[in-house]
Amino acid sequence: MLALTTFGGPQAHIAHFQKVLVDKRKYLSEEDLMEINSLCQILPGPASTQTLTAIGFKIGGPNLAYLTLLIWILPAVSLMTLAALVLSSIQDKHWSLAFTRFIQPIAVGFVSYGAYMISLKTVRTRRGVVLMILAAVTSYVLQTPFVFPAVLLCSGLITALNYKAHPKEEKKKIVVPWANFLLWAGVLIFAAVLGGVTKALPVRLFENFYRNGSLIFGGGQVLTPLLYTEFVQYAPKHYLSAEEFLSGYAVAQSLPGPVFAFSSYIGALSMREYGVGGEILGAIMSAMGIFLPGTFLIFFVIRFWDSLKSYRAVRASLEGITAASAGLVIAAAIIMFQPLENSLLNYSTVVVTFCLLTFTKIPSPLIILGGLILGLVLR
Repeated sequence: MLALTTFGGPQAHIAHFQKVLVDKRKYLSEEDLMEINSLCQILPGPASTQTLTAIGFKIGGPNLAYLTLLIWILPAVSLMTLAALVLSSIQDKHWSLAFTRFIQPIAVGFVSYGAYMISLKTVRTRRGVVLMILAAVTSYVLQTPFVFPAVLLCSGLITALNYKAHPKEEKKKIVVPWANFLLWAGVLIFAAVLGGVTKALPVRLFENFYRNGSLIFGGGQVLTPLLYTEFVQYAPKHYLSAEEFLSGYAVAQSLPGPVFAFSSYIGALSMREYGVGGEILGAIMSAMGIFLPGTFLIFFVIRFWDSLKSYRAVRASLEGITAASAGLVIAAAIIMFQPLENSLLNYSTVVVTFCLLTFTKIPSPLIILGGLILGLVLR
């Protein structure tokens, strides 16, 4: 039910989780839910997915956790794969895509809104504002996939130095069970080596998304600029055009479930030359790559989280990580607008989309549908 009804990204998802899992089903307390969600916020990967997976782990162990993961991601991944197949079919038949003319600037509006919401909720100090601006400028100037983890790591280290501003807690001895960490690292290394040896595109897609899923803090909005740089701008790849990327991102925003399901759309289009079977394989490998590392890491950390969170430096580092995340999304909105025509219509569409999301309660799917209908009418 959650996989089919939760729109709006991780900030909105948590309200649905509380309503269904806490208030209605009483699987856990509100305090437990918020603590698990906070833990997932400091780990790389999709926060909503990790939260649900951790709840499954808390209730029924690893088997229920993996089943929870599968059911949560299946609808969104299936729909995004279908979107890629439809787009490929339209292109093969040389049909006009003019009806999607409003979808790209609408997607930029969604990214701009994501940057605004992240900064509004997480950047509360002058230091945070400075780090947000520096992260935005750095990622805009150095448009390479490798800048994102470096920016996040440096920002977290800077604010970790301010640990004395956080209240002391009684420290607990940390006993670390390393099995899931070794599983996470082992899969990362094995996929990188196998991809390098075989040069097989499905393996390289898995490795690429597994690496991204291991490094990204802040949810789907922060994942977007990295994927755009790597799959659209990065010279050796160019698997997607800017228009294809933005159209898919807009569709992902209109669907329930995890925004990280956008990976299956990119994976499918990256293998379009191999036919429908290749596209489906690309979607599956990409989805597995993006969702598995966060799952392995939450299994690893949840076992010693109570001890880890007693250290002030850990709590202090969150300020820098979240501020930098907001900066990355701000830069993404600018970078993603640049391929579009500098027209009053595109500027207006971005602004109107941002205002609708900010000042109204119109659901995202209706905004996307309105853009498609307007594109058909004015085609």
